[in-house]
Amino acid sequence: MKKKSVIFFISLLFWTFLSFDPNFQQLVKFPDHYLISKEQIQLKGVWSKLVKVENDQIVTVSSAMSNYLGSEKLEVSYKLFGIFPLRSGEVEVMNPIKLIPGGQSIGVTLQTKGVMVVGQAPVVDESGKKMFPAKEAGIEVGDILLKINNLDVRTDQEVSNAIHMAGEQKGNASVIYKHNDQIVEKIIKPIFCVETGRYRMGLFVRDEAAGVGTLSFLDPISMQYGALGHVITDADTNQKIEVYNGKIIASTIYAIEKGKRGHPGEKIGSFVNNSTFTGTIEKNTLTGIFGSITGQIVNPYYKEAIPVGWESEVKVGPAKIYTVIQGEKIEEFEVNIDRVMHNRTDSKNMIVRVTDPRLLEATGGIIQGMSGSPIVQDGKIIGAVTHVFVNDSQRGYGVFIQNMLNETSQLVKNKAA
Repeated sequence: MKKKSVIFFISLLFWTFLSFDPNFQQLVKFPDHYLISKEQIQLKGVWSKLVKVENDQIVTVSSAMSNYLGSEKLEVSYKLFGIFPLRSGEVEVMNPIKLIPGGQSIGVTLQTKGVMVVGQAPVVDESGKKMFPAKEAGIEVGDILLKINNLDVRTDQEVSNAIHMAGEQKGNASVIYKHNDQIVEKIIKPIFCVETGRYRMGLFVRDEAAGVGTLSFLDPISMQYGALGHVITDADTNQKIEVYNGKIIASTIYAIEKGKRGHPGEKIGSFVNNSTFTGTIEKNTLTGIFGSITGQIVNPYYKEAIPVGWESEVKVGPAKIYTVIQGEKIEEFEVNIDRVMHNRTDSKNMIVRVTDPRLLEATGGIIQGMSGSPIVQDGKIIGAVTHVFVNDSQRGYGVFIQNMLNETSQLVKNKAA
């Protein structure tokens, strides 16, 4: 009986030891349901001597991401001594890809597709009565004005002129606008405003947005970039901005408003007139802005591109971010990945905590304008900073680089088509 207890105790210690072995954990978790790299299939250490890994290609994967980045679906099996099956399953294995980490502070300007309604106000007519012609017709804050009397409108001045002209010449205006992703047409009667001497419909509109953010990565082959890590929304309506035209250039940071509990801090910067690079903005998505760059992109910490770390490689533990807190100088700071949230396709895939004393002293943690700062773990670019926790400026969210690359691959695919 005593002998059996000793054997049981030794077995328990052995399996406890195995539970902490990363290669054993790989066997237990396999197959993963997300993308993996080829090196993740192989075992290391003593396990590579005991377990044989076999894999066969099943079918070529035809997603937008795999078409651009290259991947294959494999049937992978692990066999003890090459005889006894341990685990097997299908995985999508990504071919290696390398990117240049960003960190540059960028100035962003966007011109919308159409003109966004950001507010409403009464029009005082000649009798002194307050009128709301657009509101009464059903136009709401967040709607996008596209055409007035068959004239495309792209600026607030074009909207103002088209409404005034319609009031003078026709008395009514045919307004085509976008509401909740639906195209709607309404006939509206502009009112002559005694205060301005012009015909108006009672709307405040905006045709562009501007701000400061951070470049996340550059593909040195295609010269496609990703930045911000989250969607750009209108400041008043919180609606996604549909891009008609836009660009990014270098910006310089001249002040920091330090973050504190309940009040996120921010970088205060200005655009650089003689920017060493310029970029187009072709997509504004949930995981950031994307387009092409011309000019010189330099990260002093990485003279060459580094490998991408896929979702399955991201782990809880230390990492580094790259961002600008003064001038145009990119600096390296220590952070910790506190939690990894798989299966999310948005920009909140991991919780990032700033641990670097120097960054905490300068900014209080994560601040506005830091969005897009690349995250590097174990020599691989794994994502970008996206949001700050309002009640804890030391922590925020990060997006998987994999989710950002999915948007880049679709952009390249669209260009090729």
